[in-house]
Amino acid sequence: MAAGTTRFCAGIVSTARHVSIELKMADYSNKLYQQLEQETGVQTGYMKTGSISLAQTQDRLISLKRIASSLNVMGIPCEIITPKQVAQLHPLINIHDLVGAMYVPEDALVSSANVSLALATAASRNGVQIHERTSVSHVLIQKGRVTGVETDRGKIQCQYFVNCAGQWAYELGHSGDEPVSIPLHACEHFYLLTHPLKEPLASSVPTIVDPDGRIYIRNWQGGILSGGFEKNPKPLFTEGRNQLEIQNLQEDWDHFEPLLSSLLRRMPDLEALQIMQLVNCPESFTPDMRCIMGESPTVRGYFVLAGMNSAGISYGGGAGKYLAEWMVNGYPSENVWPLDLKRFGTLQSSRTFLRHRVMEVMPLMCDLKVPRWDFQTGRQLRTSPLYDRLDAQGARWMEKHGFERVKYFVPPGKDLLDLDQSKTFYKPDWFDIVGSEVKCCKEAVCVIDMSSFTKFEISSTGDQALESLQYLFSNDLDVPVGHVVHTGMLNEKGGYENDCSIARLSKRSFFMISPTDQQVHCWAWLKNRLPNDSNLTMEDVTWKYTALNLIGPRAVDVLSELSYAPITPEHFPSLFCKEMSVGYANGIRVMSITHTGEPGFMLYIPIEYALHVYNEVMNMGQKYGIRNAGYYALRSLRIEKFFAFWGQDLDAFTTPMECGREFQVKLDKGMQFVGQEALLEQKQNGVYKRFTMFILEDHDTDMDLWPWWGEPIFRNGRYVGKTTSSAYSYTLERHVCLGFVHHFDEKTGEELVVTTDFINQGEYEIDIAGQRFQAKAKLYPFSSLFTQRRRKDEVELSGYQRE
Repeated sequence: MAAGTTRFCAGIVSTARHVSIELKMADYSNKLYQQLEQETGVQTGYMKTGSISLAQTQDRLISLKRIASSLNVMGIPCEIITPKQVAQLHPLINIHDLVGAMYVPEDALVSSANVSLALATAASRNGVQIHERTSVSHVLIQKGRVTGVETDRGKIQCQYFVNCAGQWAYELGHSGDEPVSIPLHACEHFYLLTHPLKEPLASSVPTIVDPDGRIYIRNWQGGILSGGFEKNPKPLFTEGRNQLEIQNLQEDWDHFEPLLSSLLRRMPDLEALQIMQLVNCPESFTPDMRCIMGESPTVRGYFVLAGMNSAGISYGGGAGKYLAEWMVNGYPSENVWPLDLKRFGTLQSSRTFLRHRVMEVMPLMCDLKVPRWDFQTGRQLRTSPLYDRLDAQGARWMEKHGFERVKYFVPPGKDLLDLDQSKTFYKPDWFDIVGSEVKCCKEAVCVIDMSSFTKFEISSTGDQALESLQYLFSNDLDVPVGHVVHTGMLNEKGGYENDCSIARLSKRSFFMISPTDQQVHCWAWLKNRLPNDSNLTMEDVTWKYTALNLIGPRAVDVLSELSYAPITPEHFPSLFCKEMSVGYANGIRVMSITHTGEPGFMLYIPIEYALHVYNEVMNMGQKYGIRNAGYYALRSLRIEKFFAFWGQDLDAFTTPMECGREFQVKLDKGMQFVGQEALLEQKQNGVYKRFTMFILEDHDTDMDLWPWWGEPIFRNGRYVGKTTSSAYSYTLERHVCLGFVHHFDEKTGEELVVTTDFINQGEYEIDIAGQRFQAKAKLYPFSSLFTQRRRKDEVELSGYQRE
């Protein structure tokens, strides 16, 4: 047990995390380890020391303040302190270059090997059999389900298998009858141990995290344990050469030197200290710095928990809890989508990609992560056929699920380098560029390449497709051919597993459009639930179609001139789908929907025609003031229209009733569908959270910190929820935040029903890095502020109805 990285890990339990679910896991781990010794009788070395995260720059301090806001509303004690206070808490620390710090008094230290032993002891007492020094050579799979494992001591039959093999998880994943892709890669990780100081450090001295210096420092038997995340990491085992146990790898003092220098700058008194050992142990890292958990999309009963990115001891307890819930109940008690194995596709399992990406990821552990930063490695992997054309016109790119998507277009003459390197928590340099793209969407016509959308075709020889989809989706899909339905794909609790648009192409054929990162998750969800019928087929056609979003009041003029077909609302009502010719190209699926609430059309173009159709649209659009636009403009438009997006606002724990979408559910049609019972109960008893729109009132866009997402929401001074997405509305000239409001009983903390009155009668504030800004709350879009009369089709397009 604990023969891998765990045996050598630094044993720091830290709750200071950016991602909400990671923060919750670390908090649970801390509380679990605290009581383990008492429960099991095994000493775990648990010591509550607290931790101090140092800031050498103002931007770093802002980042820490954002984390502190999250910790405080979760009930985890935390404060932003001055350099002088740092010196009082840890007298050996050099504070001359610090601007502040964050102190989390309940963070702790443990002996990770002993924690493993304590957990194993408790498991054994409850009937778990543990076979040490037993290697798994093969996972047995039949009909897409786990049936057992082959070990060097014989076969073991099982229904569930959990791959917790750390840096060997990738190889173990490929050793089954059906390979399971687990994208992680090992890097060498160094830390040094010293002999005790002349005056040995007290065991209660806080752990120091110095991200700008790339190091961490903790007490170790009266001396120091200090490691870090260098800028030039050393990946290893790329070819798969592995030992069963990690024998201590070679010391490399030259490689460790920058981290040692950083340590001596931070603790100058260590110059004379005797170093005992430089430990080199591999750690596994993932492509997005978040751990991997959940069930395989291809093999039922095959679960994964690996890729801890050097935070295994912090996450271990919480991650184990959520995975156990997942296996026993079919779902965990929190939204773990940010960690779900299904967020990755097979494209992330290339060893070359993983090797290059972890060389970027490991330094990023310490780098300042401002909003909207992007990975630089493993790029241009999945691209639209228009990539080169758009790139030549100044496109700036971001990546989603391996797909390149345009953020915005840099106009000719702008300093490109400056723009690419501008990273800030304040007003970004692209502000005016995106503003002009939004203006063009409102007044003329814009083109956004949205080819990354996940696209499935589901068809059958009889009524099987309709019958199956009617049960799996919450809105009524038995609509006339040519109609588009916006619908949720719900779980048994009524939560959104997916939010999509489905067009009925014919009596027996449907075209389904989902978010980009749904490609693996949605496929697995449907595959596991559609009947095993040879007359029913589902095909992933994501790569077959380029998608162009034509947004704006003049989109109708461009399209009608290119197709010689009437496109007026009488001939082409909203939420409608027609196959048309555009220019010389046939078979273009045109839908009257833009995902923004603005008028316009989505064009799904067979990829061989993509360049032709794009050129025709741009040429014809010249006289209407056409221009390219990107996803930042789209975000601004959809947020000011109060549009919820899956993965940001909607998740498996959010129901249509909680976000004003009751009208998209067939509750009154006498048809059974997944999640129906949960929604009927909510309809009768009310909801415990409500999706709400906030307009910041006293916020200065030019001078104040911007909201991005995850900011705490306060109602009458009490914490009630967090924002899920936000954007600047160029129409309202204000920041708009979307988020969920809960109602907690002031005395018991119990959740109460959230009524419309409760929302409307509160005074709201949004906390941005510790500073609160007044906000006005609304339960319907603000369109009425800037258009006195909303056209009927616009209401349908926006997917919302006035309350």
